[in-house]
Order: sequence, then C-alpha cells, then structure tokens
Amino acid sequence: MATLKDIAQLASVSIATVSRVLNRDQSLSVTEETRHRILTVAEELGYTKHLKTGESHKLKQKIAIIQWVSEQGELEDLYYYQIRLGIEKRAQELDYDILRYFNDQPFTLSEEVIGILCIGKFSRAQIASFEEYQKPLVFLDSDTLALGHTCVITDFSNAVKQVLDYFINQGMDRVGILTGLEVTTDQEEQIHDKRLEAFISYTQEQGIYHEELIFQGEFSAQSGYDLMKHAIQNLGEQLPSAFFAASDSLAIGALRALQEASIHLPERVSLISFNDTSLTKQVFPPLSSITVYTEEMGRTGMDILNREVLHGRKIPSLTMLGTKLTLRESTLH
Repeated sequence: MATLKDIAQLASVSIATVSRVLNRDQSLSVTEETRHRILTVAEELGYTKHLKTGESHKLKQKIAIIQWVSEQGELEDLYYYQIRLGIEKRAQELDYDILRYFNDQPFTLSEEVIGILCIGKFSRAQIASFEEYQKPLVFLDSDTLALGHTCVITDFSNAVKQVLDYFINQGMDRVGILTGLEVTTDQEEQIHDKRLEAFISYTQEQGIYHEELIFQGEFSAQSGYDLMKHAIQNLGEQLPSAFFAASDSLAIGALRALQEASIHLPERVSLISFNDTSLTKQVFPPLSSITVYTEEMGRTGMDILNREVLHGRKIPSLTMLGTKLTLRESTLH
C-alpha cells in the first residue's frame, strides 16, 4: 500500500506538504502545479485516504473542452457526449474545473485555463487558432500527430477487419457498407471516413470488394434510412446478406428501412453498427456493434493533458485504443 513517503518522493516534496495537500489544508501556501502533481501521484499509486476528507473551497485550475459538435448535436450523437463524460469524470478526480465550449457558441478562452481538450474534427485553420492560446492541447477522435499535436484515437482498421472477418466466417462474401462524409464546422475541410478506407482495402485484399455495395451519405439516422432504402430499391434480389454501418445512427435508420420493406434481421440481412452507444440496445432487434471505449478515450485524454500540464512535455504522441465486436440479435451467430 502506498504511503505519504512514497508520494513525497515521487512528487519531490516533503511528507508534510503531501499530508497537508491531501487533507485540503487551506492555510498551506503551495502552487497549483505542486498541488496537482501531488494529487496525480497519489492517484497513480492508488492512495485513497484523502478522498474521505471534505471538499476544499480553494479555486481550482481550469481545463477547457472544445466540442466540434453543437450542444444539440451532442445530444443527438451520444458518441461525443460519452467522450466528454469520460473527460469530466477524470477531471473531477484530478481536482480540475471544466469549461465547456460547443461549436455554436462563440468563445474567448479564459486566461485561467491551463490546458485544452478538443473533441472531434477540426480544420488546420481552427487548430492554428487554438495554438494561439499557447496552452497544452490534446485532441480526441482526430489524428493530429502530423500537425504536431498529441491525440487519442480509435483503431478503425482492426475494428473493420473484425466485422468483415465475422461476416466472412459466416459465409457472407457480399458485404455492404453505409458511411458518411463530414465537414469541419468552418466548412474548410472534408473529413473522409477511415472506416470506409479500411473497408475498401480489406475487401479488396480478401477478393470480396463490390463497388456497388458502398453507400455514402451523412452520419445520421435519416441518412441511414435513405441509403438503405436506395439499396433495397436498386439491388432487389441482389441485396447483400450483410451490412456494416459506420455509426449507430446510420444503423438505426437502416434498420427502419429494412423493417418497412419486411426484410427480416438476421435471417435475410445481418447488420453490425459502430460505436455501441446505449441506442444499440434500445431498438429491435438489438444491434450487434463495434464497441468503442468512448469514456476511456476521454479519461485517457485527460490523463495525458494532466501530465503535459504538470511536466511540460513537448513531444507529441498518438494513443490508439482498441475495440471489440459485441454480438446481439441483428446478426447470425
């Protein structure tokens, strides 16, 4: 079990300072950087005794979260909400305050903010504007390593391979994909879906690529409905027995179109979605889905930002989180 001495050694402070910080001694004159370093070391060592003490009324350091979606958009796409939730839970454990900024809310970053977490896809111009604040930056759900910024992303390539390998093992060699195109909120850059790139590459490698089975629209339930309806009408009896939807919302729309056409799941069509938000279990049949660890993405991003704030680390890094295929009633198994 960790001791105060262990924490003091790793945090490079005295045992007395550790004790007073962990006991929320408001009379202690210590920098916020030192206080956060002690709290971080204590947490990493699994020291929890201090959590039973009362809350301090001392002003906390602030972290900014910038969402690329609007507040309403976040409600409609639980994927981004869950990433933010992971950040906020971890920030609370590390004793930070959070300032939230959505893309439909003009903002000027407070001078009190000591670090920024950006969720989603941002253009080079938007990233340049964030850089002007000269604060540590961490991006989530966007690969910004080539732009010199630390990021946390999902392993799209192996996730898509899991889906395709599952279908292939079920004897399904005609697999359709429903995907979407996205544009940064300043309308400057189009975002191409990495899942589609992985899908094309792997189906070509496996000799089961069919261009006519690629359907691209927007990442919304309505688009999923429209794309599947188009597939049903155009392909007729050639409608594939397996579909991969690149988001839960696309899958839910596609499910409605299949049900309206009296096409039964999973007997005629198997469907696998991506993200595995709570919505996948609220429809009938419940959707098989690639489980993405969204809250863990948020927690990981917060931990990385915390280390950069405390230690001034300047080398950008990319952290990639794995996924798993969760099977439910929308697929044969």
